[in-house]
Amino acid sequence: MASRSSRSTREGGSLVSQAHRLGARVFARILRELGEGELKPAQGRILYELWKEDGLLQGELARRTKLDKSSLALAIDRMESEGRIRRERVEGDARQRAVFCSAATARMRATYDAASARMTAIFYAGMTEEEMDALDAGLRKVIANLEAAEAGAGSGG
Repeated sequence: MASRSSRSTREGGSLVSQAHRLGARVFARILRELGEGELKPAQGRILYELWKEDGLLQGELARRTKLDKSSLALAIDRMESEGRIRRERVEGDARQRAVFCSAATARMRATYDAASARMTAIFYAGMTEEEMDALDAGLRKVIANLEAAEAGAGSGG
């Protein structure tokens, strides 16, 4: 019988997918408990990046959120029509547009920060500092591997 830790039984992709789906549901529940309406996951990632640095160019926002440009454009269109963000042309380059939070969205940040703190506590519950560091390091490697594969530079094994 093959060992549970053999390469053929690795479940990283499935486990990350499960954690992502469960995390999204728990985060949505926390936001409801805090009295905040739900956002689509892509919208939340966009706002998170804009709260860190408002006025990002759409290309930079795509890079930081890991959203492809068409998904980002659709999310931004929707958020703009809902009054959550606004876009402004960049002076000197009519093709470039910077994205900014609306005043209403900026006021949501404290609620989202509280929800994020609760999610972080849930996510790392029962882990030692070393386990948390190892998990973060492992996930960063997975992300780097996936980014390389997406760019066509993945070694495939």
